[in-house]
Amino acid sequence: MPRTAKRPRSPPQDRDSPTKSKKLKLLAEHSLASPFPDFRRPTATEAFQVHAVLSKSHPDIPATPRPASEDSDAARTCGNVPNVLESLIGTILSQNTSSSNSTAAKRSLDETFGRNNFAAIVGAEKDAVVEAIRMGGLANKKAEVIQRILREVKERHGVYSLQHLAGVVKQEQGLDVDEVKKEDTYEASSGEKKVHSDVEAMQELVSYNGVGPKTASCVLLFCLGRESFPVDTHVFRLSKLLGWVPSKADRVTAQAHLDLRIPNELKYGLHVLMVGHGRRCKGCRGKGECPLKTWMKTRTEIDDPGLERIESKVEDEAKLEESLEAAIKSE
Repeated sequence: MPRTAKRPRSPPQDRDSPTKSKKLKLLAEHSLASPFPDFRRPTATEAFQVHAVLSKSHPDIPATPRPASEDSDAARTCGNVPNVLESLIGTILSQNTSSSNSTAAKRSLDETFGRNNFAAIVGAEKDAVVEAIRMGGLANKKAEVIQRILREVKERHGVYSLQHLAGVVKQEQGLDVDEVKKEDTYEASSGEKKVHSDVEAMQELVSYNGVGPKTASCVLLFCLGRESFPVDTHVFRLSKLLGWVPSKADRVTAQAHLDLRIPNELKYGLHVLMVGHGRRCKGCRGKGECPLKTWMKTRTEIDDPGLERIESKVEDEAKLEESLEAAIKSE
């Protein structure tokens, strides 16, 4: 008989965090099976076709993975830097704001405290962190989340580092590698370096308060080079337009479903192409022209009235998103 895949153990949890327990429970339930097991879309063929359509429409969007680089801005690139903790902070700064605003917030944070001087960020008054990242929007909430995560990382691992998730432990911030807890990095039985699976890395990241599946998935995809499919506002909206998730799906369950349905080799390219298209195309937000709609009309199982209903619903939701974005920017 074929072996049944074992679910990895969850990392330690705070007893007083029901949100954390809920996130880890949801992740454990859907790491091996979709929350919508009877919903068979997208097929691999559909995913490849949409990738081809968007690649042709947006030839300027690099659809192949880029190695994490020290020269990247962690906020602008959704965490495309080699330092895992910096990637996480940059991705948090990129939430609910424009690329230019998040880039400015990360630059200001670095100028104020020093790049990756996590101890200085933790030791500062919250108001100082808020002021440093104010231009990024939701500064009070983001400052609180960043400081809390940094404290918890130090408490768990002995240093301000999550490099064990990358399979790399090196001297950082003047601290000796011996200070890193051995169970984070080495297998107790063999003494060999531990390689954390995608699910284990995801579990640790979402176990920090303020880190959701989308943020964790971005760190996996852009920093760790793992095969993960983050679902942000644009990806979610286009997935509904394409009929790739059921109407009852929310962003969390949509990501759990799509991460299992999208072929691994397409996850990076399809994600960046859908985000880029979602930002640029006005047609997919309403009743205008859109290459995805043109592609959908070639599919015999989608009739015109069906497409009109989908367009109308997506248009209403896009208007709501725009009003929420405007409210956030006016904070």
